[in-house]
Amino acid sequence: MGSVGHVGVDDYALARVPAEQRYSWWTVAVQRFGQVSALSQFLLGSTVGFGMTFWGAFWAFTLGSVVLELVSIGVGVIGAREGLQTSVLTRWTGFGQGGSALIGVAIGVSLIGWFGVQSAVSAEGLVRLIGVLPVWAWALVFGLAVTFIVLWGFASMKWVAYLTVPAFLVLVGWSMSRGLLSHPIGQLVASAPAGPSMSLLEGTTLVAGGFIVGAVITPDMTRFNRGAADVVKQTVLGFTVGEYLIGLSGVLLAHAVRSDDVITIVTSSVGWVGTLVIILGTLKINDWNLYSSGLGVVNFVSTVFGRRVDRALATLLLGVVGSLLAAGGILERFTGFLTLLGVSFPPIAGIMVAEYFVVKRWRPELERSRAAGTLPESAPTWVPATLVIWVGAALLGGLVDWGLPSINSLVAAFVAYVAAGKLGLLRGFGTSPTVSSELQPVRD
Repeated sequence: MGSVGHVGVDDYALARVPAEQRYSWWTVAVQRFGQVSALSQFLLGSTVGFGMTFWGAFWAFTLGSVVLELVSIGVGVIGAREGLQTSVLTRWTGFGQGGSALIGVAIGVSLIGWFGVQSAVSAEGLVRLIGVLPVWAWALVFGLAVTFIVLWGFASMKWVAYLTVPAFLVLVGWSMSRGLLSHPIGQLVASAPAGPSMSLLEGTTLVAGGFIVGAVITPDMTRFNRGAADVVKQTVLGFTVGEYLIGLSGVLLAHAVRSDDVITIVTSSVGWVGTLVIILGTLKINDWNLYSSGLGVVNFVSTVFGRRVDRALATLLLGVVGSLLAAGGILERFTGFLTLLGVSFPPIAGIMVAEYFVVKRWRPELERSRAAGTLPESAPTWVPATLVIWVGAALLGGLVDWGLPSINSLVAAFVAYVAAGKLGLLRGFGTSPTVSSELQPVRD
């Protein structure tokens, strides 16, 4: 059955994804790889390479990737087992109904912001590639095109991944070969960085922090997996190949051109091919920005107002708003806010993993309802101890200079939640009924 008003599909926004509607690990892996190998990783590689030797950057990417893989696998396995999106899962993984609403709106605001920022980046590339329209008009066109894709959910997004990921890799390979043509690889590997020196800790922080929000909301994607083994395979493949192939390519190019402004250099050296790299590299991560933003908002409305809102309709509204903001150039002023908001995400993963695998305060309710293919009938309205842990861990990550901020906050949240569980402090206040989750689509 289609969603209300025949606008796209609802994609099990507030329900478990049934076993027969799951996909092969490869189908999901291509989407994950598309996220990790996006343009942002290319930029990250050039930034790291501008301040580190090649081998220093290699270890920064290695350590950062391990962090991201552990987070993604931890929460991803929960998503695959329960078949639920991130913000809905948090109702029974420590946060309760109220905390889940806060997470839903944080995801919605953060990712629609980045959706607009990425749309603006692509618009600048389209002006160089095609011209005809001004930047603001291309921002609208690109944003609305992505919105149309996301309206039809995972099924349409997988086909976009099948087309854009191979094309992106071919074009990156071509532009890289042109950019590195006159520079022996051995010489680049041995060369000193062109910019101010960056420590291994700083480099690892950049790598881990660059995708930590994407890692935390992994259940949005892995709920379509058939099992935990599939989550592990796609995560290891996606991060290992994506981070190394695209990230280290950016490092080498930064060493070759002695600058961190590799995008301008690539586009000027290979013309329309380089511009197409920008557009394709943005498209494959931007559809997931909008998709997860829509899921977060649907959960927020459900938990706060007790109303069932169609995911496709929420996506359409968010996509139009994000595109308009991108066209107006407003979001460029809020990137600092969006980055700050990202500090709140790592503790969410720490708490979810601690609750589901160690404390198990509410896991029995998930398991009983999973056997019936439904959701638990209710959730705690608030879990005060969790909110204190969440805020405290986020402040720790944002204010303490020592170590990796994202890991500091994640580990602190995990340890504090386990300790709170041992001390009997994890008590729910109030009970909220679960909103009916009808109107689910049949996958094409």
